[in-house]
Amino acid sequence: MNKNKLLTISVAFAFSFLASQEIADKQFIDGVAAVVEDNIILKSDLVQLVNMTALQSKINPQTHPREFESLQENVIAQMVDQKIILEMAALDSIEAEEKEINTALDQQISNIIAQAGGEAKAEEMLGQTLKSFRREFWYDMRDRLVSEKYQQQLLNNISVTRNGVFDFYTLFKDSLPTVPTTVKMRHLLIKPSPNKASKDAAYDTLDSLRSIILTGGNFEDLARQYSMDPGSKIKGGHLGFVNRGSFVKPFEAVAFSQDINEISFPVETDFGYHLIETLEKKGDKIKVRHILIQPQLTPDDEKLAYGFALSLKDSSKTFDEYKSFVKKYSADERTSEVGGDLGWIDPLNYPIPEIGQAVKYINIEECSPPINSSMGFHLLWVEKIKPGGKPTLETHWSEIEGMALNYKKMQWYDNWITDARKNFYISINEK
Repeated sequence: MNKNKLLTISVAFAFSFLASQEIADKQFIDGVAAVVEDNIILKSDLVQLVNMTALQSKINPQTHPREFESLQENVIAQMVDQKIILEMAALDSIEAEEKEINTALDQQISNIIAQAGGEAKAEEMLGQTLKSFRREFWYDMRDRLVSEKYQQQLLNNISVTRNGVFDFYTLFKDSLPTVPTTVKMRHLLIKPSPNKASKDAAYDTLDSLRSIILTGGNFEDLARQYSMDPGSKIKGGHLGFVNRGSFVKPFEAVAFSQDINEISFPVETDFGYHLIETLEKKGDKIKVRHILIQPQLTPDDEKLAYGFALSLKDSSKTFDEYKSFVKKYSADERTSEVGGDLGWIDPLNYPIPEIGQAVKYINIEECSPPINSSMGFHLLWVEKIKPGGKPTLETHWSEIEGMALNYKKMQWYDNWITDARKNFYISINEK
């Protein structure tokens, strides 16, 4: 039982599938699908979720009508359960703060844009502007977060004993899924740095653009033409309303301190140089746009970084030496203070594929040669390898313990929601 199932109903966000309207057109019937106390579930909302889930699950109602019918029943049951959870959460005064709702919604919209391949395509597939979608979906996101909080509160105190793990394994050992080979990994990251001439050129380019804007040039047009930030350039450099703490410090310091509609001088961050214009301020939120110019790396810059990484590799004869170099030189601020610890990773599914691909060539307890990725050069240190395959108690205790705990939570939750339904008026329209 995975975490998503425990959340009762997960809203489908794969909006790229919305381009297909065949199912929607065929199934759409307006009206009330179900009533839970004073709450109604509209057929239009049900159909949308059923269609998106069907498309995600690759269930075609024409070729698999029974599976589609079963899916409809499951989805309406989940939507009813969410209404019950929201009623129970209200009794316990569970709420979601506006800040966390906006943050979650921003992330989902970013995912939609990424999945669709751009803002224009996302709006085309949604059938509405992102601004309109955000306004309409805000309350759905609030309900989703409240539901998750309440369910987490219900399940927090559930635990599994050692004997419970043994019992679970005895009962399900023949049907447990295989587990991947995992590696306990550390890394030291050396990023190539652009030379002074490249940095000066980037600065001068932005300084020239600033002069053009101050004399009547259009910020958005220049952002679309020159900015190297792919996420914002198509929007004329707009980053929208963003909470304090969302930007790197040099960018944020300027964006929050300068006057409205002021154009900054070029600001240097780890991403390059920025022209920043602050458009609005609302407490700890600002509406901002920027133009990013990244100094160009030369082959000599890459060669210099590789040479430095190689020298650190040759000097890392012991684990303690390696960790001291990580703390002193690694460009990964998230891990530099913990010896570069990446934890246990699945090499076949690691976000930086070059790291996963290199694992099989690295000796345990030994610093690797520099591994090149889009981030820079990595010096890897493999501490342990846990073999995958059919899980056993001797080798995969923590994984089996997690499965046992999820199973216990699933059983508890199924019993809880069954009892909870008895306390509510529920009417489902079968037509």
